[in-house]
Amino acid sequence: MPMTTSVELKSHPFLVVAEDDLDDQLLIRDALVDNGMSASDIIFVNDGDELLQILPSLQPCPVVIMLDLNMPKMDGREALQEIKKNDRFKHIPVIIFTTSSADEDVKMTYESGGNTFFTKPALYEELVEVTGLILSYWFGKAEFCSVKT
Repeated sequence: MPMTTSVELKSHPFLVVAEDDLDDQLLIRDALVDNGMSASDIIFVNDGDELLQILPSLQPCPVVIMLDLNMPKMDGREALQEIKKNDRFKHIPVIIFTTSSADEDVKMTYESGGNTFFTKPALYEELVEVTGLILSYWFGKAEFCSVKT
């Protein structure tokens, strides 16, 4: 049974998750909600291309982007590089959240400006724990930049 954290989220909690697997989208949403985030504060996109298409229309910018590496059309590696070279979006923290645990993916993430790398856990309880850590840090402790694009 998942445990709910007692993280008090700062105002304007707003997260974009780029994830192509619909089952993973549901699990991630449920884990975030189990940790106190409102489902209405989470936007899902199916690939990097869709992410880059919607970013300009999001006002204010999302506080954090969670990005899978392995997606169709534009994968997370390409999307991360595009985000970090764009002056309008490079300030947005990007969390890589993927099935990979390959050293080259971890290295590429940090070299490309990614802020954190998590390998997706296999068990739902572990997913709740990891998403709780993400919310606790990025939405509870860290300061975020609410830049208008």
